[in-house]
Amino acid sequence: MGDRFYSLYSHGFIRAAVCVPSLRVADPAFNLERTLGLARQASQAGVAVALFPELGLSAYSNEDLFHQDALLDASQAAVGRLVKESEALTPVLIVGAPLRFDGRLFNCAVVVYRGRVLGLTPKTYLPNYREFYEKRQFTSGRHAVSREVAFLGEQVPFGNDLIFEASTIEGFKLHVEICEDVWTPIPPSSFAALAGATVLANLSASNITIGKADYRRSLCAAQSGKCVAAYMYSAAGPGESTTDLAWDGHALIYENGDLLAEAERFAEREQMITADLDLERLLQDRMRLTSFNDSASEHRERVQAVRRIPFEFRAPKGEVGLQRHVERFPYAPSDARERDQRCFEAYNIQVHGLLKRLASTGTKRIVIGVSGGLDSTQAVIVAARTMDRMKLPRANILAYTMPGFATSDLTLANARKLMSALGVTAGEIDIRPACTQMFKDIGHPFARGEQVYDVTFENVQAGERTSHLFRLANLNQALVLGTGDLSELALGWMTYGVGDHMSHYNVNCSVSKTLIQHLIRWVAAS
Repeated sequence: MGDRFYSLYSHGFIRAAVCVPSLRVADPAFNLERTLGLARQASQAGVAVALFPELGLSAYSNEDLFHQDALLDASQAAVGRLVKESEALTPVLIVGAPLRFDGRLFNCAVVVYRGRVLGLTPKTYLPNYREFYEKRQFTSGRHAVSREVAFLGEQVPFGNDLIFEASTIEGFKLHVEICEDVWTPIPPSSFAALAGATVLANLSASNITIGKADYRRSLCAAQSGKCVAAYMYSAAGPGESTTDLAWDGHALIYENGDLLAEAERFAEREQMITADLDLERLLQDRMRLTSFNDSASEHRERVQAVRRIPFEFRAPKGEVGLQRHVERFPYAPSDARERDQRCFEAYNIQVHGLLKRLASTGTKRIVIGVSGGLDSTQAVIVAARTMDRMKLPRANILAYTMPGFATSDLTLANARKLMSALGVTAGEIDIRPACTQMFKDIGHPFARGEQVYDVTFENVQAGERTSHLFRLANLNQALVLGTGDLSELALGWMTYGVGDHMSHYNVNCSVSKTLIQHLIRWVAAS
């Protein structure tokens, strides 16, 4: 394994980059140099796929200059040099250029890897409304005659139905669309995702208007989420003409609805953002989502028509460390506003769930063990709120603190204060006599005075508490409310069977230990 272990490419990840170069209108030679500079930077960063803006080699805002042979010839020459220079570069490069085929002019994405043009994707949906009039210059890819075209001395696949599949990295399947394509009800990338594409790239120019950036984010987040895919988005930056439009150089990388990277908008310099994409996660999620696979079956003909372009991707050698940000506490967001929203939702889910269970069973009383710790505190708070919602007295909550051999004065005092403050029916049962009898019955060394505090010693106490709670529920026609949290359940940090593993209903079973304390603070503050 050696160095491979320390490469993200050995663990189901690839690194993606979105580049926003400085450019000049109708100057392909200059634009090529800026593009190559960022492409080399991406290669040094160990990037697998690098995306550039729509028509980035010619510039987007050329208007009727797009019908000038000088510009078109220079743009094709720039592509030719880019292909040659790519031989020494690591990433798949996706660049934009105006190209002529079959007597028509297309707004194209050129997919280049290691000295070879893998394919050409023409823009499908040409905006011709408000400030856009692309149909004046370009032909939609829907009207293309050829599925392969002669380009730079090679026959190259041509169309919006191409998926570029890396044979050497599982799940690295790339589809390309251009700007307006994703603004439509059913973008081409949707069909590509159903056909297996996991990395969706969008070359965009996308002029800026007030409020448009938020819509872009929503659009890319939704498309990546619906398609269970990564979505890379570029927008034109410094250098485009501002005669009629303005540009902000917005670059985005999403994965399954989550924003991984975003460029600075209106930057004075060219930029490159990177993110490490978890292809293994995407494949796992798709496998589990039955509706995703049902959708692929529903559109079987369109999905089966997708053409697959294989290529052998050569991952960077040596150490390529993971740069993906992982929250220290993934279930408790560091952002206070987001965390408060999580607490609002979790608390109300808990209350609504318990309310429905009590109403469905016709039960009007709850039995709960209160230790003075965080988990039982949150559970009894939820119980109190539920009784309020059901217009039942809080005295219907039969709360018991059950001190054992290691119960501290602090936690016992906390339990008593909590029960008093919430106005529940409070009880206290010393479980030590019952536990001592069980130690004698099973022959545990502790019964003989030996200081043996093993797992059995702890489980006997947890079992006695649970046994008392269930018998109390029998006696009072009540429901035993569990308090153990998700972290304890996941790690097995509980007493299985007759222990804190068991209850009639548990309001904390889907709440992580790290979120519990924030829930209590949020409830107290609100």
